[in-house]
Amino acid sequence: MKLSAGIEQAIHCVTMLATLPDEGLLSAASLAEFHGVSPSYLLKHLQALSGAGILQTVSGPKGGYRLAKRPDDVTLLDIVLAVEGPEPAFRCQEIRQNGPNPLPKKYFRRPCQINAAMLRAEKAYRKELGHVRVQDLLDEVQADDDGAIADRSCLFFEEHMR
Repeated sequence: MKLSAGIEQAIHCVTMLATLPDEGLLSAASLAEFHGVSPSYLLKHLQALSGAGILQTVSGPKGGYRLAKRPDDVTLLDIVLAVEGPEPAFRCQEIRQNGPNPLPKKYFRRPCQINAAMLRAEKAYRKELGHVRVQDLLDEVQADDDGAIADRSCLFFEEHMR
């Protein structure tokens, strides 16, 4: 399964915004600069996260984004669904019924076995993503940080936080 680059960008932005002080904001341009990504592409995903209630958008020249929920209340699944949408990654087109000399409909009463297997895999994937909270990611990063990660973020916040 291949997820869009927007998923990685969205997860990094959400985790970064989760470390801001309560009233702190970062602009889409600042988030894009920090991660070295396209501002217009990132903006699309930030808007999707806002629409899903994960981020709060503050309008105006001093506006930007902040986390709308506690990091404990946002999972990787929430972020993936906000960016990619709720549709499963695999969508069965029932091609087994196509082609020359198709079989009678009686052979297609049960769902396609391939579709069923793919949906089971999707369910497992989503279940795992639903168990990983943004706070879990922050805790892991903090446990591994010798101070360099925090210093980089703090310096950036000082220059760009609104």
